[in-house]
Parts: sequence; structure tokens; C-alpha cells
Amino acid sequence: MAGRVEPVPMGNTSSTDPDRKMFRSKVQMDTKRNTCHSKSMLVAASSLAALLLVSGSVRTSHAADVSLAGMQENGDNWNMPTGTYNNWRHSSLSQINASNVKNLQVAWTMSTGTLRGLEGQPLVIGNMMYYETSYPNYVYAVDLDHPDQIAWKFMPPPNEDAPPVACCDVVNRGPAYADGIVIANALDGIVYALDAKTGEVKWTAKNADPKVGSTMTDAPMIVGDKVIVGVSGGEFGVRGYLTAYDLHSGQEVWRAYSEGPDSDLKFDPEKTLNGATGSPVGADSSLKTWSGDQWKAGGGATWGWYSYDPKLNLVYYGIGNPGTWNPTQRPGDNAWSMSIVARDADTGVAKWVYQMTPHDGWDYDGVNESLLIDAEENGRKVPALIHFDRNGFAYLLNRENGHPIRISKYDSSVNWATGIDPKTWRPVVDPVKMTTQDKNVTGICPSSQGDKDEQPISYDPKTRLIYAPLNHLCMSYQAFAVKYMAGFPFVGAIVNMEPGPGGNRGRFIAFDPQTGKTKWEIKDTFQDWSGALTTDGGLAFYGTLDGKLRAVDVKTGKILYEFKCPSGIIGNPITYMHNGRQYVAVLSGVGGWAAIGMANNLHKSTDGLGGAGLTAALPNYTNLGGTLMVFALPQKA
Repeated sequence: MAGRVEPVPMGNTSSTDPDRKMFRSKVQMDTKRNTCHSKSMLVAASSLAALLLVSGSVRTSHAADVSLAGMQENGDNWNMPTGTYNNWRHSSLSQINASNVKNLQVAWTMSTGTLRGLEGQPLVIGNMMYYETSYPNYVYAVDLDHPDQIAWKFMPPPNEDAPPVACCDVVNRGPAYADGIVIANALDGIVYALDAKTGEVKWTAKNADPKVGSTMTDAPMIVGDKVIVGVSGGEFGVRGYLTAYDLHSGQEVWRAYSEGPDSDLKFDPEKTLNGATGSPVGADSSLKTWSGDQWKAGGGATWGWYSYDPKLNLVYYGIGNPGTWNPTQRPGDNAWSMSIVARDADTGVAKWVYQMTPHDGWDYDGVNESLLIDAEENGRKVPALIHFDRNGFAYLLNRENGHPIRISKYDSSVNWATGIDPKTWRPVVDPVKMTTQDKNVTGICPSSQGDKDEQPISYDPKTRLIYAPLNHLCMSYQAFAVKYMAGFPFVGAIVNMEPGPGGNRGRFIAFDPQTGKTKWEIKDTFQDWSGALTTDGGLAFYGTLDGKLRAVDVKTGKILYEFKCPSGIIGNPITYMHNGRQYVAVLSGVGGWAAIGMANNLHKSTDGLGGAGLTAALPNYTNLGGTLMVFALPQKA
């Protein structure tokens, strides 16, 4: 029931089938070090800064949305996980700039108290900072006037059933804030609403259930009086969905599934548009693409980042891979996995949908974020979105109707498809690279980790370029038959990943979304799994898997600053202003799928869904550990 927390016990999950052995070797962790008692540490926090007035362009009149939209006009704060509703991760601050960033130094640090991967970022609201860790999902509040102290710390009851069914590390992508409330998702599927001043629990809602393999790793997004959250579990055959909860009560407002009947999808057969065809999707648009009841274990998780257009009142998000990874077992397009969806924020009804990888045979999970920009279409400026998909293509779509404007490869090594058919807007699959049951297909580029995974890109409105931290990987892929059983892995493939052409595993690029051309690139030894941040100071910040925080000239790609952090960086840099001084903050803590071998002490190359062997040398460069790193220019004497 929405708004209540209920225990979710699991039975014996041992099994001898190869799928479970492979998966559990990836997710196994030592939970003994996390046997803390269930409790909350509540310490009074300093008062929050006054909220700003909303701009007139916002359609909805809900107070919380008014606060968030207005707060986004203040570049001194970092108000939401993605920075702003449009997902730019760009800041108007310029005190730190290309001429003085070489003088950047550590201002203060804080241990997170956890060792697993940190894929999120802090929030800064007035003089308060909030952030959430990997499991056991501690939530911290820090008064920036006294960063040597913890204002309050919330510790949700640890659920040791959740880590074994969490794909790709026990990560978390950060909390959200609105109207004096901090929203935090826990790995075991409980959504917590916390009083921003005290950390006291205002309400809880159960959004996922580890006993069937569903967990939560995503960052919430708050729109109006609704908390938008997704679910993880595609590798367990969990049927994905997006849920909206009431910000003040925790009651479920709407839920929209990724596949199944139109009523579950919240599709209007006569009004919901297929972006590829420009026509309504028609009745049973999902059911027609599945064999029998396979859609009930169809995957389509929703754990990525979300964006929102206040004028159109539409929420945009990506849908993940279908279950199982073995495409032979699920003939058809498997709609609407691997899709971008635009939904009305108030009702959840879909305005349009666009499927990027029909009948996915490579685990090109479609959950990556969409950035909302303006673009030229047929000689006129239109509202658009840009989406860097795992499959190696960058999708520039009209965000009013989902129609493609331009689709470009952003890595020249992509070979699973030769291109996109300009008439159908479907990929032209190379049959040599299509995976099938019991056949080992080699030399597929990109790998299942994609040319980009969840690591978010940034858009600079001055250069009009995308700054993207990327992977550069290829793989072999052998599918095998697997049976669905609730709470057990539903993978059905053995994957072995390798560096892409040239031997580097990572790239950081500047990309023109209108032309589809890369302006410059930096090649990195390991995957660039950290998010990007751009600023009006002419800088792009990102972190490397071996722990380097970098500042790069947005025009040339020249590395202007580099600092080796205690652990590898898979978190996302932010910047904020406090007492007249600009700061850059990032979570240092290696892990995630990029470093799953190191996080789980795996050594066989195919362990960790193929990720372990890829970074076998990473322990020579960094170590596990969680630290909040905060940087600033030296204070004048």
C-alpha cells in the first residue's frame, strides 16, 4: 500500500543454474560490515535560505514546483540532482574560470562512511548541503557555515535482502528536495520523505520489492506536488514502471508500466504518438510485440535520470532492456522497452514514445538521460531533446511529438547497426552482429555497458555543445536459454568485454548536437563513468575511474586542472556559491558496473555481466572508499 513501509522477507535464493552463479558473483557483498541497528541521528539543522519567486513560464501552480522552478534561477544553489529540469548540468557561476582554475585546491572533505560506488551528487539549498550514499543509503545534511560538523544523519533500516538482487553495485544517484522536504530512495525500494531541517521521517512509500528482484538506485525528480521515481530490476525480469507519489502525503498518484496492456502503460491508442511513424500507436501496441505473456517478465526498468518541460508539462525518461538478454527467447520488437517516453506530469498519460533498439540483442539499456534544448528542424527552431543512448547513437528528437530531427553515431566504432533508416527511423542491424541463442558473437561494438551508460552529459548554452563522458568498448556475447523465476536472475547471456579500437576504454568529448560532429576528444585509460559539469567560467569538469577530477577548457579540450582523489570517481561534479566563494564538489568512491570487479572482488573476465575483466588493472590505480571532496580557489589574505 502506498505510504506504508512493509517488511519484504526473502527466502532461500541459492541455485546451481549458471545464470544465478554468474549474477550473484557480481552482486555478492560482505553485509557484515553493515549490521548497524536501525535508527536515525537527528540533529537540528540551520535555517534554509528563503525560496525565490517562480518565473512566469511555469504552467503548474503547485507551491513545490513554484519553489523549484524559481530556485533554478539562482546559480548559487544546486537544487536538484540534474541541476535543472532541462538536465543541462550547467552553472552560470564563473568565479572559477579557465584562467584561474589551475589554483583550485581542496577546501574541505568528509567521509561518507561507506565503501561502495557513489554515482550521485550533493544538493545545495541555501546554506545547507544534502547527499545520499550507496547502501546502506545514509542521508547527510551539512551546514555549509560549519562543514566540520554533521547537521543530521538519517540511517534507514538496512535490508540485507536488497544487495544480492541489486544489479551493477549497490549505488544510489542522490536525493531530491522541494518545499522543505528531502526525498531519498533506498536500495530496498522504500521512498523516504525527510524534514529538511531535522531529518525526521514525514512519510514512506514502498515502490519496489527485493523478493521479486526489484530495487531502487535512481534519483527522484519532483514536479509540482509529485515525486517521480523509477525502479531497477531488468536483469530479474521485473516489469518496469514509473511512479508518481504525492509530495506531502506519500500516496500513489499514478503508475505507468513499460510494457503490457494500454491501461497499464497509460497509453491512449488514438492520441499517444509513435515518434518514428508520426501516427498514433494504436491499440495493444506493446502486447502485439511480445509472444504470449512474456511481457509480464519483460524488464524495461526506469532507473535513469528524468527531465521535465514546464511549458509542455511533460516528463521525459528512458526505458531499459527487455528480459531476458537472450533475444531468441522473446521474438518481436518487445515494445516499449528501449524507448524514450514523454508523459503528462499530472496524469501519467503518454504523449509520445520512440523506440531506439527494437528487439534488443545486446543489452543496450535505454535509460540514459535526455537533455532539453532548442534545435533547428526544417528551417525553424523547435523544442527538442538530445539523448546519448547506450547503443552508440545520439538521438535529437522534437520533444513535442518525438519525431527524429537527427540521429548520429557518437563513436565511429559502432558496428551492431550500419545506420538508421531515414524512412522508418529504425536501426539497420548488421546480421553478423545480431546475437542468437547458443552462438558466441564476437567483435560487437559497443559492449553492453554501451558507448555511454548512466553517467550524465552536460550542455553549455554558450558553445551550444554537449560535453559527454563516455565508454569505448566492444564485446563477445553468447546467449543461452533461461527460465523466469521471481527473485532470480533472468539474464541468459555470457558477455566478455574489451577496450575499443585504439585500446582506450574511455573518452571525454565535445559534441555538436545539431551537426552530429565531435569537436574534440580526450582518450582515457578506463571508462569515464563520472558525470560532466559545465560553467560560465569556460570549464567542463569530470572525473576519471582512477580518481582524477579534471577541469577542461570547453573550447579546446585542454586539461587545465587535475587532482587525484582518494578513490575513483563515478559521481557527478556540482558547483555552488557560499558566502561569496564558488565551490566545486564531487563524490569520490569507485564502483558501479564500471568497476564491479573491484567492488565485489571478482576476477573472472565474464563475471559481473562481463564487466570484471575489463577493469582488472584498476586496483593498481585506486582503491575503494567514499569521500565527499569540495574544492575552491585560495582565499585572499
